[in-house]
This record gives sequence, structure tokens and C-alpha cells, in this order.
Amino acid sequence: MPAVRIVTDSACDLTDQLARSHNIIVVPLTIRFGDEELVDRRDLDPQEFWRRCRLERALPETAAPSPGAFQQAFESAAKDGYDSVLCLTISAGVSATYQAARAAAEECRALPVTVIDTRSLTMGQGLLAISAAEVATSGASLSEVADHVAEAMDRTRVFGAIDTLDHLQRGGRIGAARALLGSILSIKPVVEVRDGIVAEESRQRTRMKSLRYLADKVRSDAPLSRLAICDGAAPDIETFVEMLHDVPVAGETIRVALGPVVGTHAGPGSIGVCYQIAAPSSSVAPPSDPGVAGSDDSSG
Repeated sequence: MPAVRIVTDSACDLTDQLARSHNIIVVPLTIRFGDEELVDRRDLDPQEFWRRCRLERALPETAAPSPGAFQQAFESAAKDGYDSVLCLTISAGVSATYQAARAAAEECRALPVTVIDTRSLTMGQGLLAISAAEVATSGASLSEVADHVAEAMDRTRVFGAIDTLDHLQRGGRIGAARALLGSILSIKPVVEVRDGIVAEESRQRTRMKSLRYLADKVRSDAPLSRLAICDGAAPDIETFVEMLHDVPVAGETIRVALGPVVGTHAGPGSIGVCYQIAAPSSSVAPPSDPGVAGSDDSSG
């Protein structure tokens, strides 16, 4: 058994299948629709989330897990026989989740816990968790796995194509006038996670241009060691997948549903692409058609 158990939070968008196969504990955030509170992944799956987003006027809100939820996860790792825990959280720049995990780690007496702010989200965070779990399985120590994550963070990129500015405006990320102007001009922004926060990377005039631009961004960073595509109920997701068919990447391309934590601000029709640039010493085989890992949970 590996000595280090990997814990993360549900902003990572790992499917249940991926979390199980890599033995990762996922601590859920909470989603609120008005006065109704729903635990991510337990009470609300991505399919239901996107259905409600289309039907309800009120913008959903998210809340970080309690320190107690993380404490329970850490104690569960100890009961399962692990010697230590590495906890990887959504960026502290967009959520209080990191602070909750730190508070729990400081109170944990069952085993040593190291908490890392990934400065990422969705499958950027998820790919880091998978990579950490694989290194832990090889027998690496807690400090060795943490060092690996720190190095991989420098090679991890997260970009997204936003179909509508409504959710960004209603969530306070942009003003109403700017959203109206963007709608009139059919502006389709491309966003990126930069320095731990979501920032506008560029503005494209049509949806197809935004997808092509995004695909070219990915291709320019190839070869890749890992690649994930996140589907925020986007009707043109297969078009985007096909645009990436020639990108050199080691292993399968992972496809997941964009979950409620990030989807709350991105809105329906969003497409995310998360990847890790190959380390200088690694080699990547020629690309094949993108595979589907964790696809039993991935429809949006």
C-alpha cells in the first residue's frame, strides 16, 4: 500500500471512476440554489446542475467544505492504513476551500497532512491529483509527492471557451453594460487560470473562432503529458474534441463533465481544456484518436 493518500475537493471535476481508480478521496463543496443547499456529487450531479441552470433564473452559489469535512477525510486515510496525506485544493484565489483544509490539517493528530493550494481548478486540479496519486503509488514519501506536485504545477494550464457572458455578469465577474455589449457583438471570451485566478485571455468574435483559437493554444504547448477536456453542456463538444485529434499527448485524453463549482460562473455551453506540458526529459508518442477515460460519468 502507498504511504501517501491523496485528498482533493470536488472542484477538481474528477469523475467517480477516476477518483476510485486512483484511490483519491474527494471532499465535496456545497451548491446553493436560493435557500436549497445541495452537496456536490452526492445531491447534485453535473447533468442535474446544467438542467437547473437552464430552468432557474437565480444564479447558483458555491460554498467551501467545512474543516470538519476535511478532518473526516484525513481520519479516513489513517483508518485505511496510510501514513500521511497530501491534500490538493482549488485555488485559494477563488475559494475558501484551501483555508478550510489548512485548518483541518492543523487539528489532525491521526497522521501528518500537507495541504497544497494548486492555484488551479477543474481538471487542472484533477490532473495534479492524478499525477500525485501515481507518484504516491510508486512508493514516494509525502515530501517527494509534494515536490512532484509543485513541479507539475508549473507545467499545468487551464483554458476555457465561454459561450455566454450572462453567468459572468450575474456572478459579478463583469458589469452589466459590458455583458450587453458583448452579447450585441457576439463576443466569445477565452479565459485562463492565471496566478490562481480566472482571467480573460482573449476575445473572439464567433464561437467557432473561439474554439479554433483554444485548440491552437493547446497545440502550441505540445507535446503534452496529460490532457483533459471539460464539457459544460456544450452542444459542439465533439467539434472541439476533433480539433485536438493531432495534438501529441501521452496516454488517453480524459473527458469529464464540467461540474457545478466551476460551471456556476462559466455557464452552459462552456468548454474547458486542461493539460500538462511534457517535462523536458519525457517523450510523447504520436497522437491517436482521443480516448475517453472516465466516460461513464462524463456526459454533460
